[in-house]
Amino acid sequence: MSSSSYEYTSQLIKISELGDERGMLAVIEEHKDLPFEIKRVFYIYGTKHDIRRGFHAHYKTRQALVAVAGSCKVYLDNAKRKTDVLLDNPAKVLILEPNDWHEMYDFSSDCVLLVLASHLYDAEDYIRDYSVFLEVYDS
Repeated sequence: MSSSSYEYTSQLIKISELGDERGMLAVIEEHKDLPFEIKRVFYIYGTKHDIRRGFHAHYKTRQALVAVAGSCKVYLDNAKRKTDVLLDNPAKVLILEPNDWHEMYDFSSDCVLLVLASHLYDAEDYIRDYSVFLEVYDS
């Protein structure tokens, strides 16, 4: 399955925040803030500072990553650009496209990383071998 013509680029967006003396509320709406329908929600927590997670890309799943507590960094590699993104504010959302090999790291002790996904879990959607990732997306 060649996806070398994949047209989207992962990007950081800011979502709406509402607040007053009682506290803050951040809002994420599909097809308004997110360019996809949400089919699955999961979160990562309790990850030690020196542990890296991820190490994969996808064929089709798009995701939105939000550090709802604490912070972490996300390494992105789309075979043409490599960059690191800091998630340290619940109003910052990383729209993660399938064509980005990604690794999450540098977790704060209180980090809770929320992930909203466009597809249900499917092991066949994961590209876990970097050389296969390059075959699919580097052309």
